[in-house]
Amino acid sequence: MALTKICKAFGEMTPHEMYDMLRLRSEVFVVEQNCVFPDMDDKDQLCHHILLYNEEQVLVATARLVPTGVSYPDMMSIGRIVTSQLVRGTGVGKELVEMAIQECYRLFGQTNIRIGAQLYAKKFYERFGFEQSSEVYDEDGIDHIKMVKQV
Repeated sequence: MALTKICKAFGEMTPHEMYDMLRLRSEVFVVEQNCVFPDMDDKDQLCHHILLYNEEQVLVATARLVPTGVSYPDMMSIGRIVTSQLVRGTGVGKELVEMAIQECYRLFGQTNIRIGAQLYAKKFYERFGFEQSSEVYDEDGIDHIKMVKQV
């Protein structure tokens, strides 16, 4: 699948890209996962965002690259990792996470990365070198764990 891959700071995003990102996050996190939570948490403006578009220019995956000090005082982070139902099982999620890791290193330096992962995705993130670093905790009604990728 040919993807258009974009990484931009919040202020560089077009209104169309912003709408696409918020729409996909809402479709998956709010509607599909039936989870009411404050997606717009005043962190997006401080972050870079990865956007992966398919051939039809439909946003099929996105992730938020969070500098140290925004979500965690001692580590950068990747958050709001989401893929559309249209591309699940095709490898797009793998491409998204690989790009997110490399862009974090490019933008913020070669340091550790922390994520808050949904528990069911633990094995997926372990393939990229993330290791569980917390007990299971509830976030908005979904079991999560903290995971860290050491450099």
